[in-house]
Amino acid sequence: MPVPHDLYQDLKRSKEEIQQKRTKDPLLDSLLNKYSQADAEVVKAEEAKSNDDTVRKLKEARLLVKDKIVRQLGPSS
Repeated sequence: MPVPHDLYQDLKRSKEEIQQKRTKDPLLDSLLNKYSQADAEVVKAEEAKSNDDTVRKLKEARLLVKDKIVRQLGPSS
């Protein structure tokens, strides 16, 4: 069964730290919302057993958003 991706683990940051930063940074908040939406689309496509190309494209889109999040967060503190 497909499960949502754990962004906080990938970022090696706590959920609390990310939530605190997102309240002060509207762009980060927007990117995190986009990531959640992209992740939900990947899970939905995997559950529906969509073709591999569709799932791959959705995962690539999710990765692009994640990369933007990483850049917006800057170096780990």
